[in-house]
Amino acid sequence: MPESVYKVIELIGTSKESWEKAAAAAVGRAGKSLRDLRVAEIVKLDLQLDAKGEIEAYRAKVNVSFKFED
Repeated sequence: MPESVYKVIELIGTSKESWEKAAAAAVGRAGKSLRDLRVAEIVKLDLQLDAKGEIEAYRAKVNVSFKFED
């Protein structure tokens, strides 16, 4: 098997509905501009709150790796 190198980038996806949809938004967007996506790792989940402390958005910080090309 030939040696490979992968690059890792950090993305933050948001959703008004769930953390799953927030993560899917980040990975989906990455897939539109990057090739050979390999792994998506959820690094952190948090919430964006409004002034009343109500949930405004779910946020997922995701590390995405893809094959590095010259």
